[in-house]
Amino acid sequence: MLNAVLIVLLLGTGLYLTIGLRAMPVRRLGYGFRQLMSGRQVVEADKGEITPFQALSTALSATVGTGNISGVATAITLGGPGAVFWMWVTALVGMATKYGEAVLAVKYREVDEDGRYVGGPMYYIRNGMGANWRWLGVVFALFAMIAAFGIGNTVQSNSVADVVEANLYVPTWVTGVVLSVLVFFVIIGGVRRIAGLAERLVPFMAVVYILGALVVIVMHISAVPDALGQIVGDAFTGTAATGGFAGTAVMAAIRYGVDRGIFSNEAGLGSAPIAHAAARTNDPVRQGTVAMLGTFIDTIVVCTMTALVIVLSGAWNGGTTGAELTSLAFGDGVPGGNWVVTFGLIVFAFTTIVAWSYYGERCAEYLFGVKAIMPYRYVWVVLLFVGAVANLGLVWKIAGVLNSLMAIPNLIALLALSGTIFAVTREYFARENGGR
Repeated sequence: MLNAVLIVLLLGTGLYLTIGLRAMPVRRLGYGFRQLMSGRQVVEADKGEITPFQALSTALSATVGTGNISGVATAITLGGPGAVFWMWVTALVGMATKYGEAVLAVKYREVDEDGRYVGGPMYYIRNGMGANWRWLGVVFALFAMIAAFGIGNTVQSNSVADVVEANLYVPTWVTGVVLSVLVFFVIIGGVRRIAGLAERLVPFMAVVYILGALVVIVMHISAVPDALGQIVGDAFTGTAATGGFAGTAVMAAIRYGVDRGIFSNEAGLGSAPIAHAAARTNDPVRQGTVAMLGTFIDTIVVCTMTALVIVLSGAWNGGTTGAELTSLAFGDGVPGGNWVVTFGLIVFAFTTIVAWSYYGERCAEYLFGVKAIMPYRYVWVVLLFVGAVANLGLVWKIAGVLNSLMAIPNLIALLALSGTIFAVTREYFARENGGR
């Protein structure tokens, strides 16, 4: 779990940016979706490697995953249905954070010696904050590179291996070999192959998962108003402990809702801007409006689908938690619904592995140069197999700490460069429609 100080920093930064932007990410949500759809077309004059749509898909590859399935279930089990409301709040302010990250990533990106467009917190710290802060960029890159091997690699392959063994009776070592080979053939092609896969696989699996949830919701449509009322009401009143339910007060709902919301959409951690820096665009604000959709889609849409299925099932206070609870809720809602969760976990974990390989690779390049790219990819593939067959209790804890620590340099940069974010946003919309 994220510690209280980091939660305050993440939420505080998001709230500050939301106020400074006059809630633009929420007000301009429709504009962002229009930019997303127009961004599927390649404009030759735009600089970058992948389309804005592919950049968003790549970022979503890393965020839509275990947090949407097991994270939501954990939040509800420990914080009650009211935790979902606080996940929504986290997402609404997180949209501004994700917007600011992408704006800075595109504005301060560079072209490396191999002709690739590279960017992210380490680059906007160095190029935006100046040489005296160069060390902070190095700190971010180091934490992110190491954290990638945990949260984006070994723990993901371990989760996939466990799910496949439990449901399909395939030995973990077999899953490790297959996963390593498949990932290798994707990441060896660089960001364009990764983005191409993400562009197709992430929307497909997200739609399948959402449709599965909607089937359950429609079958219990008469109970939906009460479920939504329970989510909103419990956010301010708490829930009495029953069965295996551990949360007993409003603070529990806030704590676990905010924690799982941040874990799910990664707003403020600094990972997503690494993908958005490669987008083909000549305007950082345009890409920022696309990037902010990632938080909305991940938490407001996908997490809400999971939450409604769980609350409607009534299984959330029965002692089960995590992916097992989500699977149980889907299975109770519709025959075979548990398989939607099983294959969703497998596909989402696979795309997370691929996206985080790119994040870690860019950080390794920042620290050691382009010569580090191929060795990093080979180590990445080897550790996938290790993760599939090993006991990762300690790795989970270390990865969680490093994943949290990488947020601190990024949040410092967002606050220090917030004036730039506000200025380029005002200028852009003044050109677009007179600043309305």
